[in-house]
Amino acid sequence: MMALSKTWRYELIAEEGATAVPFGKKAGPEIYCFWHQCLLPSVPFYRKSGSVVMISRSFDGEIIARTAELFGYGTSRGSSSRDAQRAFIGLVRSIKAGRPAIFTADGPRGPVYQSKMGPIKLAQLTGAPIASFHQEPKSAWMMRSWDRFLIPKPFTRVVVSWTRWVVVPTDLAAEDFESKRLELDAALERARLRAIEHLGKKVTG
Repeated sequence: MMALSKTWRYELIAEEGATAVPFGKKAGPEIYCFWHQCLLPSVPFYRKSGSVVMISRSFDGEIIARTAELFGYGTSRGSSSRDAQRAFIGLVRSIKAGRPAIFTADGPRGPVYQSKMGPIKLAQLTGAPIASFHQEPKSAWMMRSWDRFLIPKPFTRVVVSWTRWVVVPTDLAAEDFESKRLELDAALERARLRAIEHLGKKVTG
């Protein structure tokens, strides 16, 4: 994976009012979200960020966790469907210690392009802002999986697209959580569609 990633050429873009977080930047107590499908190019790109990643306790999750740790990430094990409370406590502690947390926003099972409530709850508990990004390869294999998982081909260009922060008040009322989740969905989709458009590709879903 490391050898393959060294052949990829990353390009950062950001919508108006957003800031692209560059390769190798040490991040602070923030929350970063992306769709599950662009997990593979994201792992090597942000390996120096000091981030903690929430990863499920499934068999696939174990493989991902070991790989993430080899790349220098911290891991908090659990998901929206299993051991969520324990994993959440780990992420809260990480943010309070000054480290960023990373979410695959649509969770370990989907549905695709639909975020879970976890990032919103974490932001509400910690006061950390949420940044949304998408990594779109110019040329990639797309798996026939629920997330339409992308495997960038060797020597391809990968656009890293950023959108504006989603800020969640610490006193957010329970009835307003869903509207914030939809705001996060919209930010993630803007990032994805902007990256596709930047590469001149057609939106396939």
